[in-house]
Amino acid sequence: MSQNGGNMFPAKEGKPEILYSVKAQRGNTLRCKGWKQETILRMLENNMENAETPEQLIIYGGNGKCARNWESYWAIVESLKNLENDETLVVQSGMPVAVFKTNKLAPRVVMATTNIMKATWERFYDLQDKNLTIFAQYTAAPWEYIGTQGVIEGTFETLSAITIKKGWENDMHGKIFLTAGAGGMGGNQTWAGKMHGAVVILVDADERVIQRRIEKNYMDIMVRSLDEAIAIAKEHVEKDDPISIGVVGNSADVYEEALAKNFLPDVVSSMCPCHDPISYIPSGYTGEEAEKFRGEDRQGYLKAARETMIRELRATIEFKKRGAEAFEYGTSIRKECIDAGMPEAEAKQIEGFVAAYIRPLFCEGRGPFRWTCTSGEASDLARLDDLALEICKGDKLVERWINLARKHLPIEALPARICYMGFGERRRFGLAVNELIKKGEIKGPVAFSRDNLDSGSIVNPTFESENMPDGGDYISDWPYLNALLNCAAGCDLIAIQENYSMGEAVHTGVTMIADGTEEADVRLDAALTVDSGIGVVRHAQSGYQAAKDVCNGKGAIAGGESIKVPLWWEPADKVTFAPEGEYAR
Repeated sequence: MSQNGGNMFPAKEGKPEILYSVKAQRGNTLRCKGWKQETILRMLENNMENAETPEQLIIYGGNGKCARNWESYWAIVESLKNLENDETLVVQSGMPVAVFKTNKLAPRVVMATTNIMKATWERFYDLQDKNLTIFAQYTAAPWEYIGTQGVIEGTFETLSAITIKKGWENDMHGKIFLTAGAGGMGGNQTWAGKMHGAVVILVDADERVIQRRIEKNYMDIMVRSLDEAIAIAKEHVEKDDPISIGVVGNSADVYEEALAKNFLPDVVSSMCPCHDPISYIPSGYTGEEAEKFRGEDRQGYLKAARETMIRELRATIEFKKRGAEAFEYGTSIRKECIDAGMPEAEAKQIEGFVAAYIRPLFCEGRGPFRWTCTSGEASDLARLDDLALEICKGDKLVERWINLARKHLPIEALPARICYMGFGERRRFGLAVNELIKKGEIKGPVAFSRDNLDSGSIVNPTFESENMPDGGDYISDWPYLNALLNCAAGCDLIAIQENYSMGEAVHTGVTMIADGTEEADVRLDAALTVDSGIGVVRHAQSGYQAAKDVCNGKGAIAGGESIKVPLWWEPADKVTFAPEGEYAR
């Protein structure tokens, strides 16, 4: 490990006086026995370089960890350095447990994290206290986190769908977006809102978190009262001058105050960590006071947190009744409030954002696909941005996002980009990247991954798979099929996780590596097809015509590629199969 930058942490538990720095290795120095292992190691280090609380191995979300403990972290590092090109490292909830001889085309790493029978938060905390598991979040445990950019496009595309729905000409100039939660991934909201031209008011009870966002240019100013925020917001709306305003306060308190003062924003949501109620700050507590409270009385803290969540949700519902576009942004607040005693019919008066806005993209195999340039060279990222525009020429969603992202978004740790490419586009792009590496136009390997909130990689009936047309909200076969297919296709890292809204979500994480070899061509050709392809099939099976069209090679972005499947949803005389020998091409 280098000692000249990055996040600082104690080398061993119990020895905090020894400091090291985790910063992802750059350049062409190979520490492992192959570039696939080296790339995976750099992805782990990149997680830590972007980490929210690195000394505790917490990457984001208040509790999402990349390793069980420091002994496990160092054991993973050494295991990757010594892993042969025909071996597979096995990781169980952040702890390396075995290395097996497999074969050259097998995954280099497989892992399972937070998979708990009859899961409850209380059972999880008990198992975590016994050092038996960790909380995976989405991309923390499988070492795929690329910083806040990873969710900025998700928010951007959600807001874009809202602008289309509301007839705002696909931008939010002159609009006010009220939201909450600046920690972890929540800090993205201000950036995505401003990219759309909005004025953003973001509430957070922890002043330290707001200050960190301002220091990193994710927020413009901090105020201590809603009145001051409203005055500034109205001034900037009048001038059509986008700005992000951080308000120190509790979301429930501020939302209720806004309603009492008849302040009606155009869009209302929240990214407070309701999915992890021990991280949600109850009304009446600062960040420091909440830390003390949760350490002294876990059960009392959970009760207070859930009581505050109910108030926040009821306020959000009231905003919707008054005419604001209000929705749940994947925080699991509705599920947690229902578990705390709120009537389900009341809680579900607002929709989750996937069912409301994003699912049409999933039908095309689109989702938060991303690539990381392990060379560390910004020039590699710039070349890949150009390549994405070449490969996806005519795809307005990709063209708009890439041009905005390269203009507005900073590089966080290793250069990386997220882009909602869909079925067909991902495969063509990945193979083209591998070709550029062969030619020397890209200076190092490129790791392809995606958020687990993707077309075919997750089931969560309170969020991603909510309100499926065929009623299959609770069917968890699809992420398991995703993992099995990725394993069959030679994906380099595969993770199966069950967490998020504790016990009600199963999802997979993947990393696929372009290193300029013929072997990478074989892996990428298959893995970048099946990973999004099974998502298209899942939505076609549920009844979405757009997904059926993609299966038949008629999708707007499929480029003629089809999926050879028995289309049981159509009469036999209308079924179109891919030509013989052209499976998923």
